[in-house]
Amino acid sequence: MRPNEWKKYKREVFFTMGTSNFLGDLGGRNKQGTDYSPADINFNQSRAAIGFGARYKLARAVNVAAKFSYLNVRGDDSKTQDIYRNNRNLNFKSNVFEMSTRIEFGYQSTKRGGSKYGIKRNYGRMKNITHNLYGFVGVGAFYYNPKGLNAQGTWVALKPLHTEGQGLDGGPKQYSHFSLCIPMGGYYKLTINKIWSLGVEFSFRKTLTDYMDDVSGTYYDPNKLAAAYGPMSAQMSDPSKGRLDPNSPFYSATLPGGDGQSAQRGDRQKDSYMSLEVSVSYIFKKQRRSARLRSKF
Repeated sequence: MRPNEWKKYKREVFFTMGTSNFLGDLGGRNKQGTDYSPADINFNQSRAAIGFGARYKLARAVNVAAKFSYLNVRGDDSKTQDIYRNNRNLNFKSNVFEMSTRIEFGYQSTKRGGSKYGIKRNYGRMKNITHNLYGFVGVGAFYYNPKGLNAQGTWVALKPLHTEGQGLDGGPKQYSHFSLCIPMGGYYKLTINKIWSLGVEFSFRKTLTDYMDDVSGTYYDPNKLAAAYGPMSAQMSDPSKGRLDPNSPFYSATLPGGDGQSAQRGDRQKDSYMSLEVSVSYIFKKQRRSARLRSKF
């Protein structure tokens, strides 16, 4: 590719499809949680992710992009063999609708073949293939609505149940269905004939909420929850399987301690989610302006 030829190919649209995973309080691997590390991903909770967006090239190796994404995320304590999370027995799922913008930095190179040395037959087909490797960081806004599976096998919206005592004396304030996130990641794509691209993209999002899974702080008095928001609130707040080993420090883990302090239900680290997707994109070539015919008369 000639030094300034990239200027003819600045605009691009793309479509992505793949899988999504959640990193938060619920679910995880068959071991103690690892502070929201990808090493704690429970792959049997992977769900669909799709997206589409547009990209504009500012320089040969600098782009800006905007993307809309739909993801389904979930976590389920019953799917992990970690004794403490499994006993807690909380679960959730949520559709996530995200709009983000990002800046991308990377490397782009083109291999060219030719007839020199008689190698055209072997490498000529590579002359219009471009390899692209980019990293990115940005900011996004998303909507989420956690739902939990109750004892009757029905998915119910969790926010209206105030499961940690939101709005009650000593409870936290109610959370919003909307939050911000910081997407970061990278992608590789192979561009053919300077127009069509096929690639793979990984994106990790750190959010500014700890309630994607409706879990953040401590257990609230179930009797007060039932009185204020109904019996379903108390049920969904604490569906634990029962007491653990009496010799364990987690004995009666969901009940207040001897000092009256509420038992821990989750931690206060912000939630994260991620996606791994394949992408297909189309690049628009800038059309050359037609020269005007000038009359000699």
